[in-house]
Amino acid sequence: MKSFFNQLFDYNFFCNKKIIEYCETLDAVPEKSIWLFSHLLNSHHIWNARLLEDQPEYEVFQIHELNAWHDIHYENQRSSFHIVSNIDDFERRLDYENSKGRLYTNTVQDMLFHIINHSTHHRGQIATNFRMNDIEPLVTDYVFYKR
Repeated sequence: MKSFFNQLFDYNFFCNKKIIEYCETLDAVPEKSIWLFSHLLNSHHIWNARLLEDQPEYEVFQIHELNAWHDIHYENQRSSFHIVSNIDDFERRLDYENSKGRLYTNTVQDMLFHIINHSTHHRGQIATNFRMNDIEPLVTDYVFYKR
């Protein structure tokens, strides 16, 4: 299980890094894409905090300037690898509050997979937003990463 999640987080890191680097080459990043990528970073951070049973530093819809994306992304990745490397029971259930204060319980495995799935979903939205703004999106499909 650890190996599987390490592979998924490698993929997630690779794709997000590519998007950050690509955005740095653009004259202007569409506002919606900034919002989406900031949310992607914040959510990853918040889920890591839940898994570590800690308080998050960011709000779910907090906007970050492009020049902050690298550091937040790197810290998210470092934290996720720490979690995966040190977890003994992926079926362990954790209680947490969502952004609206409602209590939920999920397994560690479900929470880790959600981070990856949520990021993939928003990368797809960013690709669509790029197309709508006449910007060629990057290919970030998992199978292309594995090739």
